[in-house]
Amino acid sequence: MCSLAVLGLVSSVLTVPVLAQHPDSVPSESAIATASPPPPPNPLQDKYLKGFRTAARGVAQIKDGINRVVRTRSSHDTLRVHLAAKRLGGLCGAAHGFITSGRGQMEPNAYEPPTRRPAQDLVSQIDSLATAAMTCQASAGKSPTAVTTELLDRLRNYEAAVVAFRTAIGMLNRP
Repeated sequence: MCSLAVLGLVSSVLTVPVLAQHPDSVPSESAIATASPPPPPNPLQDKYLKGFRTAARGVAQIKDGINRVVRTRSSHDTLRVHLAAKRLGGLCGAAHGFITSGRGQMEPNAYEPPTRRPAQDLVSQIDSLATAAMTCQASAGKSPTAVTTELLDRLRNYEAAVVAFRTAIGMLNRP
């Protein structure tokens, strides 16, 4: 019997705030700012974005290789560091294939002048990573620290170009 009284009291306490709300507190549709979504991409822009996705797969492989080298460097196991450096070289070779394949589809002239500049900057950074991937493939096993440092610098510039491009075309930037 006591539990029924407590249950009744709790239910009455919970319903009072609901009944006290007024429909005037709901904002009207005109008060809510609605941002219009960006227009759908034209075929050339769609081709650019598909190429960007392909190039981004190569960039992800480079990041994976760098992470392997950085993780093993802290273990002080020279064999593991050497194997991670060799793996980085192999991943850079595969990444170069993805990057050049995707870059071939990326034509910045697909975008109008306000957006064209970030698209050109992104292409420039992708070209820079493609060049670094070739160097990485050849020398990662010999000097992983220098190669990793160079790639990290180029990746920072690439990430900044990606943020600028995604902002210019109205896409959300991922953290």
